[in-house]
Amino acid sequence: QVQLVESGGGLVQAGGSLRLSCAASGSIFSSNARAWYRQAPGKQRELVATITGSGSTNYADSVKGRFTISRDNAKNTVYLQMNSLKPEDTAVYYCNAGYYALRYVPLDDYWGRGTQVTVSS
Repeated sequence: QVQLVESGGGLVQAGGSLRLSCAASGSIFSSNARAWYRQAPGKQRELVATITGSGSTNYADSVKGRFTISRDNAKNTVYLQMNSLKPEDTAVYYCNAGYYALRYVPLDDYWGRGTQVTVSS
């Protein structure tokens, strides 16, 4: 059984930082690409950052230079370091396991339940 569990969300002032974690268990391997998505109220879920099994990363333009995705394959955990947070970063953040086929492809059954990030102005 696959399980992804996010943690690290919370309330922070604009300009602050948070570090999200996503621990995986079950049939998720170090070779799997991993990703962070977010969904703000009334908006579609958007891709924030991805990381391949070998550590190559990609970011949405809105978070480039502020967010950093990383992974610890020994712990089967992915992190999202978020700096210089803005109110528009407020959302529920979800992690996902997937693969690359020209672009990141999320696996439908490999989602966490999400962690709330709220940035106050």
